[in-house]
Amino acid sequence: MSRLLYRSCLRGLPQRAVLTHNARTFATSAPRSQFDWQDPLMSKSLLTSDELAISETAERYCQEQLLPRVLQAYRDEHYDAHILREMGELGLLGATIEGYGCAGVSTVAGGLITRAVERVDSGYRSGMSVQSSLVMGGIYEFGSAEQKERYLPGMAKGEIIGAFGLTEPNHGSDPGSMETMARPHPQKKGYYVLSGAKTWITNSPIADVLLVWAKLQETGKIRGFLVERKNCPAGTLETPAIKNKNGLRASITGMIQLEDCPVPHENMFPEVEGLKGPFSCLNSARYGIALGIMGALEDCISRARTYALERKQFKGNPLAKYQLVQKKLADATTDAAYGTLAAIQVGRLKDQGKATPEMISMIKRQNCDRALYNARVLQEIFGGNAVSDEYGIGRHVANLYVTQTYEGQSDIHSLILGRAITGVQAFV
Repeated sequence: MSRLLYRSCLRGLPQRAVLTHNARTFATSAPRSQFDWQDPLMSKSLLTSDELAISETAERYCQEQLLPRVLQAYRDEHYDAHILREMGELGLLGATIEGYGCAGVSTVAGGLITRAVERVDSGYRSGMSVQSSLVMGGIYEFGSAEQKERYLPGMAKGEIIGAFGLTEPNHGSDPGSMETMARPHPQKKGYYVLSGAKTWITNSPIADVLLVWAKLQETGKIRGFLVERKNCPAGTLETPAIKNKNGLRASITGMIQLEDCPVPHENMFPEVEGLKGPFSCLNSARYGIALGIMGALEDCISRARTYALERKQFKGNPLAKYQLVQKKLADATTDAAYGTLAAIQVGRLKDQGKATPEMISMIKRQNCDRALYNARVLQEIFGGNAVSDEYGIGRHVANLYVTQTYEGQSDIHSLILGRAITGVQAFV
């Protein structure tokens, strides 16, 4: 009962005795809510029983199977492609897709999977997101019936690995200026030949099928092509790995180099033209990042909290006793809680067909920016020990810089939002 209602009762309303009795009963019988630093705003209460079960399954797999090997994988800059098969066995790949051996779960459930993976490492989440959202999602949304049947079941099992080729050496935030071209094969009817280069492509060195976006020479229209490695003659397709990265070292990144690579007409997406195709795929992946990134931040919070409680300084006091340390933890925990709630809301709207690209730009930008900022600040709690990779937080910081940069750098998302707010285009 509110204080205002209670005071009104005391002024002599007829039912004051009943209301006073009820108030006393409520005060003595209602359970007291406990603050949970791991779920400060009770975001779990917004989830369905299925979503909670999916989240628990993903968390268990990631903590038991991925976490024990991530440190060495990061040191060695090694990605174990068998991870995708493990994820496929659990139904984690293409989870929001209906049919074709996929789980068909809600957008929020898909985001909870990415959060569980990213709690371990953004590189592992990147490899899964490219497979699930960018390639499988693109085929599901824009592919022909034959393309869906040919690729999606194998990709859902992790038996076929995909890569998504949009970014080019000279064109990152400006994909409309891409130079990769597709022209009719000069000798084989019903074929195109693709020439050009893509860079910073997750999974490309190990991919079986590469979704490559190229301009048709005849029309200048951007179209999507499914390039199958096994069908490319020698010298027409190269996918060299990009080594010595500062971040996402537990994932594999490379280039796609095409030199008159023949692709049959039936491997081109049948209808979608222009940037609508790749941007639609990116929107789905950006949502996964927006919720996934909260897993990385939450792991940073957990590591920093544990360290602050265990580390003794200044007359044997734990670091957690000091105000500056508590403020760092409070700021990070608040941003993680707010970011999670925002992502859940947009996920619900997405499933209702009400989400806009600007909403996804907003949560991708905000969550990535705040995760990177807070992770950097939480590093300070570790002092010099933050430099050691065994404490994990430095790895997250390096990864979070990349997530803030790819699939739309934060400044680009600012311009997308600015355009929506003002109606004025700032890109040109």
